[in-house]
Amino acid sequence: MNASEDIAWELQGVCKTFGTVLANDNVSLALRRRQIHGLVGENGSGKSTLIRALCGAHQPDSGTILHDGTPVVLRGTPVARSLGIATVFQEFSLVPDLTVAENVFLGRWPGCALSVDWRTMRDAARQVLTDLELTISPNATVGDLPVAQQQLVEIAKAMAAKASVIVLDEPTTALGIVEVEHLHGLLRRARRNGAAILYVSHRLDEVLDLCDVVTVMRNGCVVSAAGQTPLDIAAIIALMIGKDVEEQYPKVRGGRGDVLLEACDISTDRLRNVNFSLHRGEVLGFGGTLGSGRSAIARALFGVEPIAGGEIRLHGSVRLIRNPAQAITAGITLLTENRNIDGLFFNFTGSENITAASLGDFDSGLWLDLRRERKVSADLIRRLQVNRAAESELVGRLSGGNQQKILVARWLNTNAEVFILDEPTKGIDIGAKVAIYRLINELTAAGKGVILISSDEKELLAMSDRVAIVRRGRITRIAEAKDLTKTDLLAGPRERRGAA
Repeated sequence: MNASEDIAWELQGVCKTFGTVLANDNVSLALRRRQIHGLVGENGSGKSTLIRALCGAHQPDSGTILHDGTPVVLRGTPVARSLGIATVFQEFSLVPDLTVAENVFLGRWPGCALSVDWRTMRDAARQVLTDLELTISPNATVGDLPVAQQQLVEIAKAMAAKASVIVLDEPTTALGIVEVEHLHGLLRRARRNGAAILYVSHRLDEVLDLCDVVTVMRNGCVVSAAGQTPLDIAAIIALMIGKDVEEQYPKVRGGRGDVLLEACDISTDRLRNVNFSLHRGEVLGFGGTLGSGRSAIARALFGVEPIAGGEIRLHGSVRLIRNPAQAITAGITLLTENRNIDGLFFNFTGSENITAASLGDFDSGLWLDLRRERKVSADLIRRLQVNRAAESELVGRLSGGNQQKILVARWLNTNAEVFILDEPTKGIDIGAKVAIYRLINELTAAGKGVILISSDEKELLAMSDRVAIVRRGRITRIAEAKDLTKTDLLAGPRERRGAA
């Protein structure tokens, strides 16, 4: 088989505009069998538009899409699926009220026109999950699963399609270290079996570890094609943003101040006797595997999950926190791991999202002081270098990085002292990540306390002062970040060395 016959899918000269915005500008890309192809670029570079053209969700204004060398027109996602394209989007395409089995075979349930063969579907889904070594029940309702397990169901759905090309858009943002390694193993197996794989991720270390070739996009164009891109993080970042980044993790380390917050034997349905302290000017990281309880601790501190035992102390005094309103009043904030489900109000503008947690500050008696509200929002938008369109644009039309900074701005506007950041750089590009890191530095320099939860072990170790390792709802170890390794983040009770 010659080189051209290895190409399963190819895009040639694809262009796509939305109004006055040229999202894809003469983009060409070849996806070869038995090859994992990385696609990288900042938010707004055109990656998502290109993916949607390949899966039939968008129709290119011009250009050609070829399947095995033959031009095709993908009029809708069902046509793309029928030709062997499976796509895992960053935003899930799952139906929360359906079971895992129903979602895995969504759109192709076994049976006839009058009835579904439920038993066959459940058995087939169980086999798919077993083959992927996923311990998820096919009968579980997807909406009841944690975000990370929903991500795994999305991946199982793509793998079950036995597609000739698999497109993955930020597939590891909700996954822990073990799950990421497991997914990469599955993708390498699919590559050996002849699949072409397009892997889109902002985690450049993952891209270099997994991918055979890398294409870089910027401002809607390909600036470095597969085979030309050097497989080096610094070089790829420079190509993505058009300039060098001095430091990927610009951590500023200062002295720790007094104890700000203490968790004393906190227990919930998912936690057991959790103990830790957070100091002023400190970043305390939470590390651990998928489902270890990191986010459960955050939700307990914020009053989302009821505390069955133990107590929370602020400035040495016990505080009763039964709901988020009480947490906010106490000076505790939570930037949730899924900004789309329980973070942003998509029927509000960026400005309105910023002030959503502090509307009482703009109460002038009979109505809100909208002029003052707009001024406060505009000041924060400028301070955090959010796209100025956020002042009047619906938040859903902004990039992921801008959305994340809007959530940070919301909590800055509450004069909080404890900032819990759960996966704060999930799904955002390198430029936005560095901006978030610098915001963390500003918070600690101002004497705030930051709890950082991250599945990116390099980020966690680089940006934390200390790290608490969480396992099965308990903190098994707390140590200085500089003394820990990636392996330590997976340590179990046998490696426990006490807590500080």
